[in-house]
Amino acid sequence: MTQRKFPAVFMRGGTSKAIMFHARDLPPARADWDAIFLSAMGSPDPHGRQLDGMGGGVSSLSKVCVIAPSSRDDADIDYTFAQVQVKAARVDYGANCGNMSSAVGPFALEEGLVSAAGGEAMVRIYNTNTRKIIHSTFAAQAGRAAAEGSLAIPGVTGTGAPIRLDFVDPGGATTGRLLPSGNVSDMLDIPGLGRIEVSMVDAANACVFVAAAALGLKGTEMPDELESDAAVMEKLAAIRLHASVAMGITRTLDEARARSAVPFIGFASPAQAACTLSGERLPASAADLTLRVISNGQPHRALPLTASLCAAVAARIEHSVVWRAARRDGGDTLRLAMPSGVLTVGAQVQRGSAGWQATRGSFYRTARRLFEGCVYA
Repeated sequence: MTQRKFPAVFMRGGTSKAIMFHARDLPPARADWDAIFLSAMGSPDPHGRQLDGMGGGVSSLSKVCVIAPSSRDDADIDYTFAQVQVKAARVDYGANCGNMSSAVGPFALEEGLVSAAGGEAMVRIYNTNTRKIIHSTFAAQAGRAAAEGSLAIPGVTGTGAPIRLDFVDPGGATTGRLLPSGNVSDMLDIPGLGRIEVSMVDAANACVFVAAAALGLKGTEMPDELESDAAVMEKLAAIRLHASVAMGITRTLDEARARSAVPFIGFASPAQAACTLSGERLPASAADLTLRVISNGQPHRALPLTASLCAAVAARIEHSVVWRAARRDGGDTLRLAMPSGVLTVGAQVQRGSAGWQATRGSFYRTARRLFEGCVYA
């Protein structure tokens, strides 16, 4: 069968990379997208390398963003995120990617979907996956996003121009509720593990958090160490599956296995001295919380931004698993120690008559346009 070609742009957003499509260049039926995205990325690949496509063999490098003008009064563009599985013939639309969200505003500007007045652009993004609004603010000149700047982010070599992302009212992005179970913490009964205390929080994307000590972990384990420990990965997978059902994301464990994007699972521990992947020594004073996150069955080298935002929200909810582990003197910001370094996330959380509410989450990223042309699928 003859290959088809589709206009596309390849971009880095934060610590991820994705193929960016205009919705107008894709078939109108969503059901026809999967085959295109799988072929373009080189999935499924039982070897896990995606050599026959644009993917990089890990979930953070196997992503697609679809952009279109928005008909909403509160948004300029619509953005749909697709997570392409590496080894399975599956595309998941159940979550957003915070890192790639940082590339969406610059893409929209440079593709002529929005304009910028003066030296700054502010693009209002409607994420169709989570039905949430994101404001992207960045420097611009002559219709293009600034590329050069002094912002360094853990996991990316060099520096770039800062892009501020503000997630407006991020609670309930996946389930419709900030605390899907109605509780700050819950005990999950898991065969083979017994009763495990977790906090299930849904802000920007649904996450389940557990204390590292409850798993017999220090909290500073590196991704390769985790991935090579089959027993630990099985424990984390089991907690994720049971949390998916408890949060109402799926009805059964089998459904939860098929929906691998959410919830993310993370294990938290107090700030502690540790080394980064680059060999840099981080003192305990450099962070407020130590966090490791697994998504799509893979430990992250740099934290997913939506999971980081969710963790920052959870750290403001009294008596949650994350709140107990976090240093609580940083105001609205939280410094997260991860394998690649330290990430600072802002979260505004309040408790009223209706319970806990997350009003806003924010962070800075960089992005870069890598190439444009056509991708074959």
